[in-house]
Amino acid sequence: MSPAAPTRTVRSATMEDVPGVARALGRAFWDDPLYQWLFPDVITRRARVVRFHAVYAGFAYVPHGIVDVAEDLVDPPPRPVVRGAAWWDAPGHEAESRPSFLLRSLPHLVGMVGASRLPEVSRFFARVGEARPVEPHWYLAAVGADPITQGTGVGSALMRSGLERADTDGLPVHLETMNADNLDFYERYGFRVTKVMDETGTPTTYSMLRPAGS
Repeated sequence: MSPAAPTRTVRSATMEDVPGVARALGRAFWDDPLYQWLFPDVITRRARVVRFHAVYAGFAYVPHGIVDVAEDLVDPPPRPVVRGAAWWDAPGHEAESRPSFLLRSLPHLVGMVGASRLPEVSRFFARVGEARPVEPHWYLAAVGADPITQGTGVGSALMRSGLERADTDGLPVHLETMNADNLDFYERYGFRVTKVMDETGTPTTYSMLRPAGS
């Protein structure tokens, strides 16, 4: 007899979830083109990707945005495990632009990417941000699932939860991805590529928009 499927819920994250969020997204994105560029040393990359997500979740998105987590109740013993997470920014909030986030995250980012590369990394993210719509919109900063759950619907559950909020508000949703393999997944939810940033020495970036009510 095969074991019963775990009970899965999608709920809002708290600060207590930050380690689980960082672990799940670190496992999901450790080989993503963005993080290969940020952290080229394969030996230390996985730990740095986890730390990167802990910094952004703990200092920006959990306190100032909306973070949804997909959680499984795993036996034995019964314990909740974060399997994936999605980071959302409501219109006009811009969690990553808050002075408190910039001040608290800077020492960590210097330690992860190195002081000499920080200007290059900052310029890259600034150029990526230029593609965001000027009209009010929801922003999907990140969505990912622990690879151990691949094919079990974690990503889809997280997408549906956030898109329902945007549809209730009657607003479009914007995101970026640096992984062309993800385009089909997002297109299934009504996203379309609006801009491709392909500059020498940086990851190719696809900006995508889902019109309101798609």
